[in-house]
Amino acid sequence: MPRALLSVSDKTGLVEFAGGLAGHGWELVSTGGTARALREAGLTVKDVSAITGVPEMLDGRVKTLHPAVHGGLLARRDLPEHMRALREHDIAPIDLVAVNLYPFRETAARADASPEDVIEQIDIGGPSMIRSAAKNFASVYVVVDPADYARVLGAVATRDDDLDLRTLLAGKAFAHTAGYDSAIAGWFAARRETLFPECVALSLERAQSLRYGENPDQRAAFYVERPGAGLHGLRQRGGKELSFNNLLDLEGALLATDLFPSDRPCCAIIKHTTPCGLALGSTALEAYEKALACDPVSAFGSVISVNVPVDEAAAQAISRLFVECLVAPAFSEDAVDILGRKKNLRVLEGCAQWDRGAFDFKRVRGGFLVQERTSVGDELASWTVATKRAPTTAEQSDLAFAWRAVASVKSNAIVLARDGATIGIGAGQMSRVDASFLSVHKARGAGHDTQGAVLGSDAYFPFRDGVDQAVEAGITAIVQPGGSVRDDEVIAAADERGIAMVLTGKRLFRH
Repeated sequence: MPRALLSVSDKTGLVEFAGGLAGHGWELVSTGGTARALREAGLTVKDVSAITGVPEMLDGRVKTLHPAVHGGLLARRDLPEHMRALREHDIAPIDLVAVNLYPFRETAARADASPEDVIEQIDIGGPSMIRSAAKNFASVYVVVDPADYARVLGAVATRDDDLDLRTLLAGKAFAHTAGYDSAIAGWFAARRETLFPECVALSLERAQSLRYGENPDQRAAFYVERPGAGLHGLRQRGGKELSFNNLLDLEGALLATDLFPSDRPCCAIIKHTTPCGLALGSTALEAYEKALACDPVSAFGSVISVNVPVDEAAAQAISRLFVECLVAPAFSEDAVDILGRKKNLRVLEGCAQWDRGAFDFKRVRGGFLVQERTSVGDELASWTVATKRAPTTAEQSDLAFAWRAVASVKSNAIVLARDGATIGIGAGQMSRVDASFLSVHKARGAGHDTQGAVLGSDAYFPFRDGVDQAVEAGITAIVQPGGSVRDDEVIAAADERGIAMVLTGKRLFRH
């Protein structure tokens, strides 16, 4: 009689899986709460203690760490000496292990969990059984994901010696324990308040295969830290499957709107991960119309983020433009109906949040660059007025908006803003004077009068030419980090032209 050992925290599909095994003549061995759940379902189960001869002890910390378990898992069926050793010690082979681990991540994420609570969720016996079974995948099925129960039952029912399936399951098993250990290591590093520990372990699960990458000749997939994390937690309400570039642009769109308070409607229109329009409004519709006005030509084929629910009026306006993706916290049913008429428009609903303290990773050859994620808060109080003229109240409001807006634009970055909206954006330029020129060029090309607008720069002006260019366009106030060896020359240029300049002391490069 083949033997299955079942010990799971996530009991999704457990009874049906165990019942299927029992129906095909398998003996069920189990532990603690799993055994209780199976008995309550009317299944016959043997306790692990019955095969080890030792009761569970130390509040369940020791249950399966025994040769009767690991010998039954690790014995190679093709080696006579292994099978002889099992017979000599009266150990029966174990042919299947279904284990998923204590809920460590979930417990560690709870604000009310004590360190003792978290430590008790460090599974010892579970990973040991998983690794033993996975090492001996030639003879043993190891199942860590309830989604695989049906496929395993299919192989059992047909008595199919499916080595390909066991190989797949073994790989998933080692990835499962690697991710689990990674989460534990991260928790210990956080306990020591170590920002950058000596080792950072990444464990990612494939959420979906993608049609292709940035270009059609590149294969691609979307991996997540855990199911439902970040972008994977968004609910798609309509449209085609998301592409590689859609996902990149969604991240850029959410970054732009995340920089503004959630109690003020904000809309970001994104092309190639950087805004071509960003604005605040009293409603979602007003924010969208102001953002679109910045650069309506570039907005064609864009990805849009709105930080408040989208109603019928906003949906009607957005549906008149060719848009690849639209993401918002919620949509009215009328809005879903209107947007659903655009068959190619991907409509995403929800709030895709970063985990607290999440790192920003950038791939380079041979490794990763790791940094804290940038933040832009209400820093007005710490800004320094560097010029003789201080900004007016209206200018100060626009400068605060411009500073948040420029944080989501690719460097070198310059934004022109007025009345809570961008009117010109110069992004990704090799020099700051080019970025300044482009922002003015884009603004005027869209029909905006730059007279009286303000300017935000993501880094300092290395020379006065950028300031001179801005003044010639009618800019009346500038916000920039400062810190150049030529700050005095740049500030003097502003004073000569009678404009206000504030220094933030913080750079906002986005490469």
